[in-house]
Order: sequence, then structure tokens, then C-alpha cells
Amino acid sequence: MRSRYIIVFCGALVFIFYNMQNYQHEETMLERRARPFDSITESNIETAKVGYLPDGILQPRSDLEMKSLWGTKTSQVKERNKGHRYLLAMPAGINQKRSVNSIVSKFISENFTVILFHYDGNVDDWHSLKWSKNVIHISAINQTKWWFAKRFLHPDVVSKYDYIFFWDENARVKNFLPRRYANVMKSDGLEVSHPALNPKSPEIYHQINIRRKEAFFHRRKYNKQGSGNCYIAEGPTCTRWVEATVLVLSRSAWKCAWHHIQVPDS
Repeated sequence: MRSRYIIVFCGALVFIFYNMQNYQHEETMLERRARPFDSITESNIETAKVGYLPDGILQPRSDLEMKSLWGTKTSQVKERNKGHRYLLAMPAGINQKRSVNSIVSKFISENFTVILFHYDGNVDDWHSLKWSKNVIHISAINQTKWWFAKRFLHPDVVSKYDYIFFWDENARVKNFLPRRYANVMKSDGLEVSHPALNPKSPEIYHQINIRRKEAFFHRRKYNKQGSGNCYIAEGPTCTRWVEATVLVLSRSAWKCAWHHIQVPDS
């Protein structure tokens, strides 16, 4: 008699456990159908399939190319789509209008995509320049260029650009050729670089920034003063160092740099 009760009790437990598992499974399936995107992770978003949605509808990446409301592409966009894509991103205060105009005019003429960060909140006064309608304007008062970069230059947004020119607004570009510079970076496998300065420039703060006549680029500065050469040092400003005023980064280098921009300080 006692063993019969034990068998009945165990059978009841199995029945209850089975029904609980079945109920949980049904609830999970209903939840997935109601919220299909919750099951997609960042690592498999390109290949994930979401129930009734057709393949290819999920687009994890974008770009900064402006689209026409009427579906027609401008000649500049068509030209950029044919070859390499480059992006110029920089802060732009109205007090530096002349300098910004010089920079943007040169980059626009070489078919760059341009995005300006207006830290003074003034956008309207830029519309007098003929290129104004062909660039992206983002405004936020009293924010740094790193604040803008962290929020508007996500790697998935700029992934279509081979190189990102992340510059300050006061650079001098009279003798600078943007696409030729990008070609030098590509041919020599450079991931992060900084345009060298004219030796006669009055604004040279670090010797490593001075342009050398005998080469397209250099990675270190030899310091002949003192007891040793600068190239054996591990830290700046002798080697492994790039000034951040006119940075040029490859797509992969920007992805790394973006993740290192600290939100509290950006």
C-alpha cells in the first residue's frame, strides 16, 4: 500500500513538472513572436533572421550621404559611389568662417563627404557659402569635437569611408592635397597619421611634426641633443605619437579610437 502511494506521488510530480516546462516553453515562444528584435545580438545582426521579415531587411550600417527626396542622386554622390570614399569631420565656429571655408572648399572639390559640428549654435550664417547645402550641419552649443564624434561618428555610420579626416577648424590647406594624402596612407599601410608642417611655419610645437624633404612620411624624430637618440624612447613626443589637431584615421583605426573616447570627458 505504501509503495502504491509513492508511485502515485511520483507520477503527480512528473505530471506537474512536465506541464510547467511546457507552459514556460509556450510563454517563451509567445514572447519571441511579440518582441522579435530582442533575440538579435550585435555579433550576429548581419545574418539574423526575424520570423516573418524577409532576408536583407536588417541594415546594421549606414553612411553620411544625403539622399534626395525625389530619389535622384547628385553627380557628387554618383562619383563617390564609384571609388573610394573619404570623410571630413570638424568643428566649425562662425568666428573661423574664413578658415573653414578654405578647408571645406578644397575637400569638397575633391569629392569628400563633409560634416560640420557647430559648437556655437550658429548654422544660418553658413548658408551664404555655396557649398553649405552639400554638407551636413550638426549643432550643439558649447560642446567639444570629441563630444560630437562620440555621438555622431559611430563606426557603423562611417564604416563606408576608407579614411576619416578629423580636423580642427584652423588648419591651413593652401598646399594640401587631400586625395593624394589618402593615397600615400593607403600605399604605405598607415592607419593613423598627421600631415607634416612646413619647416617655416610659425606654429610648430613639436619637432616630429616638421615635414621632411627626403620622404613622404616619417614615424619618429631623432633628437641629437643630450646623451641619446630620441628614437629609443617609448613615449611621446619622439615616436608612437600623433598630434590630435588634424588627425587622419583609417576605417579600422577609427573604430578603435571611437571606443576609447570617454563619454564623461568627450
